[in-house]
Amino acid sequence: MKLNELLKKIQPVDIIGSTDKEIAGVCIDSRQTEQGYLFMAMRGTQTDGHAYIPAAIGKGAVAVLCEELPLELAGDVTYIRVKDSEEAVGLVATTFYGDPTDKMDLVGVTGTNGKTTVATLLYHTFRYFGYKVGLISTVCNYIDDQPVPTEHTTPDPITLNCLLGQMADAGCKYAFMEVSSHSIAQKRISGLRFAGGIFTNLTRDHLDYHKTVENYLRAKKKFFDDLPKTAFSLVNLDDKNGLVMTQNTRSKVYTYSLRSLADFKGKVLESHFEGMLLDFNNRELAVHFIGRFNAYNLLAVFGAAVLLGKREEDVLIALSTLHPVAGRFDAVRSPQGYTAIVDYAHTPDALANVLNAIHGVLEGRGKVITVVGAGGNRDKGKRPLMAQEAARQSDRLIITSDNPRFEEPQDIMNDMLAGLSKEDLQKTLAIADRREAIRTACMLAQKGDVVLVAGKGHEDYQEIKGVKHHFDDKEEVRKVMNL
Repeated sequence: MKLNELLKKIQPVDIIGSTDKEIAGVCIDSRQTEQGYLFMAMRGTQTDGHAYIPAAIGKGAVAVLCEELPLELAGDVTYIRVKDSEEAVGLVATTFYGDPTDKMDLVGVTGTNGKTTVATLLYHTFRYFGYKVGLISTVCNYIDDQPVPTEHTTPDPITLNCLLGQMADAGCKYAFMEVSSHSIAQKRISGLRFAGGIFTNLTRDHLDYHKTVENYLRAKKKFFDDLPKTAFSLVNLDDKNGLVMTQNTRSKVYTYSLRSLADFKGKVLESHFEGMLLDFNNRELAVHFIGRFNAYNLLAVFGAAVLLGKREEDVLIALSTLHPVAGRFDAVRSPQGYTAIVDYAHTPDALANVLNAIHGVLEGRGKVITVVGAGGNRDKGKRPLMAQEAARQSDRLIITSDNPRFEEPQDIMNDMLAGLSKEDLQKTLAIADRREAIRTACMLAQKGDVVLVAGKGHEDYQEIKGVKHHFDDKEEVRKVMNL
């Protein structure tokens, strides 16, 4: 693509050199630069791309997009100076990959909890209807039925547009993606055209990055502020921030609720470890999911599918065929008669949701033993809160290691234990070895009890001192059960 064509959506401050040159590729990582590329320098959270401009030119970059020109300019290189390279990168990337979101309906899902489940269930629902569909999520990306490994909840703008371009080329009519607060704040979704946005809920998370809950909320809200008037916004009316999200949106706003009158109204009629009986808009359906939080997730999927033009009756039939996402309330029944549940819950609110769901089914007929840790080098403030929430709703609590990253597991565990009262500590064990913690919990369980292993869910590794070691909670549970 010609450079002048590539720059059509942005307004450079100035351009030095010719724009009448062919661009073979675009990148933001100098190590991926090849001959004929446009290198775009971004100021990242860890490093500043401007420092790598000479390296990119050395590898063959014929054009450079930046906020600040280097002191020495290479004569045969075109320099495009912009006010905001984060914004520009997305706009250039979406142009280079042929504006893929003009060729499909892209729906973004944002919120603290439920993003993965809602996006993945929408993907499965529309594949059930016979469409080719794309998925961009924490667990895995899919181009119809082809899995594409994932590194971040929302990839960088180049990877993201390349992926969406491949989806469009493969004939995908719909794509569903998780939209993280980081990706909104860092403008990774700049240039994408959304057909709809879904808000699940908002509780404390990622304060290591956003610093305050207000900043976190503003990042989520910006997604809805930027939606076009042709799009829909579907928000959880039962979350106090639901309508805050859409205060300044131009999109058409719809609501879903289990408590109030809404466009999409739901109710939990019955709950078992095998699933729930629900009422959506005065129609009953049986699903293979447990817990009120999953009723909310399914209601969001129901609403979005209807807003994308599907008949309510058809959507309900599709929902009844779906199964939980890997590592989300993943139940394993032991031969000894107790149940283990593996779940990704890694915030106080997510833990509360899962434990509420367990108690909703148990109704006092068995004990709850919870195994939980907290991630290293992340929001430390939530550690004592997670321990408190787990202790409040568990008969026995085992504090253990999660992904310690570059912190000492014992230090993280001490932060969690600091949130517990004397009474809580009496029913709590601290076992740094996660494998041993899971084994101990299962050994303590009697017939009718539930062991919750929380925090890692679908992850099949433990990250220690920068190295990922294979570790799968569900595998460990099944080993203890001899399954």
